[in-house]
Amino acid sequence: MTRWDEILTLPVQNPTILEFSAADITWSMVEGWKDSMDRLALIPFSRVGDFVRGESNNKACPTRFHVEARRRRSPTMTCKPKVDGILEYILYWCSFGPDDYRKGGAVRPSRSSCGKRKTPAGRPNTKRGCVCHFIVKRLIAEPSLALVIYNHNKHVDKKGTPCHGPMDKMAVGTKAMFAPYISDELLLEVMSLLYVGIPVETIMQRHTKMVEKQGGPSNRDDLLTHRYVRRLERKMRRSVYELDDDDAVSMNKWVENNQDCVFFYEDFSDNDTFVLGIQTDWQLQQMIQYGNRSLLASDSKFGTNKLKYPVHSILVFDQQKNAIPVAWIITPNFTHGEIHRWMGALYDRVRTKDPMWQLGGFIIDDPLTDMRTIREVFQCPVLISLWRVRHAWHKNLMSKCSDFERRSMMAKRLGEAISSICRGNGDIELFQAFLEDFIDCSGFVDYFKALWLPRLGAWTDILKTNPLATAEVASAIERYHHLLKLRLLNEADESIYQRADWLVHKLGTKVHSYCWLDEFSGKDSFSRYWRSEWKTGPNPWQQGLQIPDSDIVIEGNCARVVCQKHKEKSHAILNPGSELALCDCSWSRKGNLCKHAMKSAKVCRDRGLAPPSLALLRYYQALANVVHCPPSDSVICDHAIAVAVSVRTQLDALLSATNGSSPDTSLFKGPQSTSDNEPRELDVREAHIENGSEVPADEDSDEDSPACKKRKPRGPSDEDEIATATQVSEAESSQATSIRELDRSQDSPAPQDRVRRETSDGYEGTAVMEISDDEEETAAVQITQPSESENSQATCVQEVDRNQDSPARQERGGR
Repeated sequence: MTRWDEILTLPVQNPTILEFSAADITWSMVEGWKDSMDRLALIPFSRVGDFVRGESNNKACPTRFHVEARRRRSPTMTCKPKVDGILEYILYWCSFGPDDYRKGGAVRPSRSSCGKRKTPAGRPNTKRGCVCHFIVKRLIAEPSLALVIYNHNKHVDKKGTPCHGPMDKMAVGTKAMFAPYISDELLLEVMSLLYVGIPVETIMQRHTKMVEKQGGPSNRDDLLTHRYVRRLERKMRRSVYELDDDDAVSMNKWVENNQDCVFFYEDFSDNDTFVLGIQTDWQLQQMIQYGNRSLLASDSKFGTNKLKYPVHSILVFDQQKNAIPVAWIITPNFTHGEIHRWMGALYDRVRTKDPMWQLGGFIIDDPLTDMRTIREVFQCPVLISLWRVRHAWHKNLMSKCSDFERRSMMAKRLGEAISSICRGNGDIELFQAFLEDFIDCSGFVDYFKALWLPRLGAWTDILKTNPLATAEVASAIERYHHLLKLRLLNEADESIYQRADWLVHKLGTKVHSYCWLDEFSGKDSFSRYWRSEWKTGPNPWQQGLQIPDSDIVIEGNCARVVCQKHKEKSHAILNPGSELALCDCSWSRKGNLCKHAMKSAKVCRDRGLAPPSLALLRYYQALANVVHCPPSDSVICDHAIAVAVSVRTQLDALLSATNGSSPDTSLFKGPQSTSDNEPRELDVREAHIENGSEVPADEDSDEDSPACKKRKPRGPSDEDEIATATQVSEAESSQATSIRELDRSQDSPAPQDRVRRETSDGYEGTAVMEISDDEEETAAVQITQPSESENSQATCVQEVDRNQDSPARQERGGR
């Protein structure tokens, strides 16, 4: 086999960690130049940066790799490409080499003819002749892959002795013990603190105290200097957003200078409009950490009235259930629905970093969103959040209806209309009746007719079909929306809002810094510089959970909540438990969900004074749909039975061998050996959901359903087909339980019909997503336990027998 045939047949290695080093890769030895052996591996080209960072953060010898040489070839070539052709060649060298500025060291001749490099290859005083380097080649045959050749992986000089790091005795007590530059994490911290207005002296004072507390410097970050921070502050102050008088040209220059944080970009063309997707490395890490097996949410219409291009935010939720922006998409308002252009690129960026990453659900706030694209890309359920509708109606009720009692009645009617539509008992006619009954409130009625009446058709359709997100999610998104408005739209000259280069510059600098500060554990030490743009404390939902139930008093259509700061005061909530409750606190008067309204709603539902929330109702409905789902087709049913019987046979043989008995005696027996030939029955009870409440169903009413149908007595042929099980030990019963789980998983509906309820700290789940088989059996079907005389393996046979007696199989038997 030739060299390149052997190289192209190597496996592509893509570790599932964010940053990986040479220790995380299996290296292959392939014959190279002049009969030498090359140590090489194949990785995705998009992960070369992760490999460089991981190799730089080597604990045994921390360093930094710089680009010593680079060559690129145009992707479009007139000549026929060769199998060993290279699109890009990059030589990475340890920043402590290759020159040696120590006494007696070898230094390469000065290259004065070369122009000044944009990124210098390390400072001269750090050069110690290190020969550690590796080569990255991007092949023409496989442009998506990178061939890494790492022959010199030891941090030694030409004499073979350690030249820096803890192994170098001459480097003890000098900066050569550590990496030549501060880490990316510390650089992000310092830049973020500078952008939010923390002085240089305060940053250095806190840093010095931390180093002294730990007993002196232990890594390169501990050697941060005042001069370096001052230089970063000067660079930040001199940066400008207006790179050109023409906004479009300025945007193109910004994209070229910030390729690392741009995951999608398309300029205006004859067929398509402008789209820019921004995601920094920190945002990508948050998306991987908090989005895996969890939720993403969309705030799709920020700045539609003020900004030239609205901002579409993609959010995740941290451990405190606060919203974190993990991507910003900027596009003209009239292309809002074209998410198919950039959503695939966002998904590919995450999966490139973590191939095992999987989304649990996607929450939208606009019924016109392309849900089909979301389902195809993320392979997850799509939920709808009512926060935008509720916020707009609440805010305009407070401003356009001055009559207190009238406002309360209108809010109650709107909440009842939404509830009826979600429960399947209403339609758009409910809103038309609302407009007729409150025609005297001309201010709000005119607003409702002009803006919302044309949209109600789409909202009604999606509320009837899609699962709903809870109030907790709405509270988190609403708070993020409010903070983004404070952080972004605070310019004195509002004409600047019509420039796209200002928007992307401020999102990537100040707004991003505030978002980082929200998750920074040490932000309390800078509390003296607190501003209104800073986020403090938990979101309103979490604040509401901290209010004791004893501070809630329910009086008819009104609830009183004692103020937690001033116990002598209280807040009045109208329509507690409704979808549109009104509170007299300052936060609620702005149209927001306040902690008093959410706590009063929870207390009302706990006491039975209000029906369950719409999100919980949709969860129950989806659960009932899973239980009543008809069995799979005959082919799938046959396959499930065959797999179950095969697994049971293997387990019986294994257990028989373990017990020292013959497998033939315990595996299959004739019908005459079975002590119980009478048909077994399952006692099934199902919970029917009506208007959000569980009503016990009549046991006789479901006799004909597949889930509750009693088995008919089997004949000799049936007994020959499936043998009954014998008495087994307690250890064998656990093995039989796994078969029963397999049978249920084989007969379960399609993945998109499965649901899961996520719960935390005693409050309602967030969505309708995915239900495990155990939860499905516990919540909807209660199966009576077999008597003591029946062992667990006989229970397994019951499961297989029911599959054989399914309607689809009976029909094939008749044929």
